[in-house]
Amino acid sequence: MKRFFILFLFVTNFSFSQSEELLQDLGYLIDDALFFSDKYITPATDAAVYQSSSAWVTSAKKRKLWDVTLGINSNFFFVPNRDREFKINNSDFSLLTIDGATSATVPTSLGNDYQVDLIGDLDGEQIRIETPRGIDQNIVFYPHLYGAVSVWYGTEILVKYSPKVNLKKSQYQVYGFGLKHNISQYFKSLETRKINLSTSLSYSNEDVSFDFLDVQTNYGNLGINQISGLVDTFQFQINASKEYKNVEFLGGIIANVSDFKYQLTGPKGAIEETIPLQKLLNQRLEEIYKTKTNFMGEISGRYQFSKIYVQTTIAFGKFVNSNVSVQYEF
Repeated sequence: MKRFFILFLFVTNFSFSQSEELLQDLGYLIDDALFFSDKYITPATDAAVYQSSSAWVTSAKKRKLWDVTLGINSNFFFVPNRDREFKINNSDFSLLTIDGATSATVPTSLGNDYQVDLIGDLDGEQIRIETPRGIDQNIVFYPHLYGAVSVWYGTEILVKYSPKVNLKKSQYQVYGFGLKHNISQYFKSLETRKINLSTSLSYSNEDVSFDFLDVQTNYGNLGINQISGLVDTFQFQINASKEYKNVEFLGGIIANVSDFKYQLTGPKGAIEETIPLQKLLNQRLEEIYKTKTNFMGEISGRYQFSKIYVQTTIAFGKFVNSNVSVQYEF
């Protein structure tokens, strides 16, 4: 990385003697930002998986060809206490130190709005950075749209979409699609007893963004004010249901695999006129990319009023996520 900087500065006619200390300090600052970003945003991306995984299956029964279901879903994610904060020590950092202390407890992206000052020396100039705030909410709410179309052989095409929702100091968006197939159609004894079985496969993309580190220097803003977690999730689900007149009770088991990527997505800083810092940081963020597997359970109840359905769903595992949906079938 230092060789890249030296080459870049040589091309732009910068003096090596003026730049050597700056390059070293920026390298340390990048290390510190990498450490902090992993601790700060990972709880939110873990939670995003639960938010996107819930309420894919509204019913396990087989529908008629070309039946269409449209729904408006209200998602409620309960933020657990254990993922709201983390501890930092001066020994965790290469350039920065905690102002007036050797250790501190700071919020994750899911935490409160408490802030701690970090200070450091960048090319002979003292910089002061406030740690980023959390969303400071016990329950995170977001709406999304749901649609399903029944095609051949007891199969449905599923779609889920939400516009970009502005939360406190953050944004969240999810979209995805999937297929559901009815299994109980092959067992007439189950159909006569109004017991339904289905499987589904789905893909979803989650994008969650947070205000991050606002760093002002003699070289201008460093352009690391916003960080985003991008999550691709592939999900397999098995559902069983039992119908009682106008009510259908469902239970499900969910297994999914999620790929987590992280990027700085805010405006580039003034320092970009000299050094492509945001690009370099995004390259370093690849070091904390990860893949995780989750297993969770899901229960729901669905009540019918003519062609209108009201459904409540709870998904549980590491986190608890609930969903309330109003659907119309035609």
